[in-house]
Amino acid sequence: MRYVLYVRKSTDEEDRQILSIEAQITEVKEYAIKENLDIVQEFIESKSAKVPGRPIFNEMISLLEKGKAEGILAWHPDRLARNSLDGGKIIYLIDKGIINDLKFPTYRFDNTAQGKFMLSIAFGQSKYYIDNLSENIKRGIRQKVRNGVYPSMAPVGYLNDPKSRGIVIDRDKAPLVRKIFELYSTGEYTLTRLKDTISSLGFTTRNDKLIGESKLVLILTNPFYYGILRYWGEAFEATHEPIITKKLFEKCQSVLKKRGKPRYSKRAFVFRGLMKCGECGRTITAERHKEFTYYRCTKRYTNCSQKYIREENLIKQIRGIFQKVSLCDDWTSKIMKELEKDKARDVQSSHPHQQNLEHEISILDIKINKLIDLYLESGISKEIYAKKKAELLNNKKELQESLRDFADGGNNWFEQARSFVTLLNRAGYMLREGNLESQKEFLEKIGSNFILKERRLNFSAENRLAKYLKLAPFAEWWRRRNSNPRPSISQQEYLHV
Repeated sequence: MRYVLYVRKSTDEEDRQILSIEAQITEVKEYAIKENLDIVQEFIESKSAKVPGRPIFNEMISLLEKGKAEGILAWHPDRLARNSLDGGKIIYLIDKGIINDLKFPTYRFDNTAQGKFMLSIAFGQSKYYIDNLSENIKRGIRQKVRNGVYPSMAPVGYLNDPKSRGIVIDRDKAPLVRKIFELYSTGEYTLTRLKDTISSLGFTTRNDKLIGESKLVLILTNPFYYGILRYWGEAFEATHEPIITKKLFEKCQSVLKKRGKPRYSKRAFVFRGLMKCGECGRTITAERHKEFTYYRCTKRYTNCSQKYIREENLIKQIRGIFQKVSLCDDWTSKIMKELEKDKARDVQSSHPHQQNLEHEISILDIKINKLIDLYLESGISKEIYAKKKAELLNNKKELQESLRDFADGGNNWFEQARSFVTLLNRAGYMLREGNLESQKEFLEKIGSNFILKERRLNFSAENRLAKYLKLAPFAEWWRRRNSNPRPSISQQEYLHV
């Protein structure tokens, strides 16, 4: 009788279960010599038998159906099948007389009714083993996620630690991942420009390939980088070290959302949608006539009397705003020094606030536990549970970051004020660059409620500028002199520019 030899391991990765194949071949061939079996062909496969569709197994079955062999030699029945379809196929071919014998060093098969019955039990046990193993693995994954450990391949910027079986920071790529968020949060980078910039710094994906725009979006929208693990549509508090802060992540989401807004015309009008009409409150739109761009009220369902303004005149007004609010390098440095002094004073009085933050975090922990209990008691739906839990975890993350800022000797206002001063320092550079998109984004950062009336641009700055100018260092420096050698302007005028 002619036999085919079939050996199999469960994975196609070269560095896993190598000894499994070698051990099977060695012992099966020794058994063939002992039993004086004629092996006409060998089949070696690296694929799980949990589901049908193994190409080499199907090739072996095809050879048997053509009559080129009458028997199969394998280590154990579970090497042949761990699913009901492949197991049934083998028993059916035995019934048809296409397969006359099965040989196993670890299992005895007789081609009788009882032998086929026992073989079906062996195949059933193999299927039960793989099903039970799958459930055990899923249970382990679920518990790993509950413990805040990512159970799969770590995202770029992190590595899977084989010792702790956790996630650790990739010290080479993590700084570049942080750079991706920092650059994009400025609002000055499109995805294409960001891709080119980060690639020029040597950033590559896990497979050492240049990153694409779609991959950048996946990175920019992944809360994993600030410490929140999303799995099964649910948020979990992760244990790995964050690469960025939640504030930086939210800035990037805001830029993504803004850049994702559809454009309604072939020509891009930079300042359209920025302003409202000061007379009727309608949106200011834009249109092109000959060689000039004009901004005007839509006058929808109203008899508005406001006239159009040419883009050149609007830009001239914006340049005036930039000149008033910009800070030169010398005064930027002086204000930064004053902020550092104020920061040092505030650190000494931050302890009570730190205790309040710790108390708020403990309250959130109690709320999260109560929410979980309510969900387990079927008191709320999974959708409501997942949404509320994500909200509580994000609030907790914000408080934890604030607490860490205090522990590191800093305050929230200091970082915000420093960013704001840096922004004012960059105003002059943006003005010289002449990039209208950047100028529009700058305006939106320093003000709100932009109104166009009588061909004049006005906006409210109390909620943005005053928030920082009322800080002690700013007030102190303002009393001394203006930041730039230009005609003086009072603080009140500054706020209503």
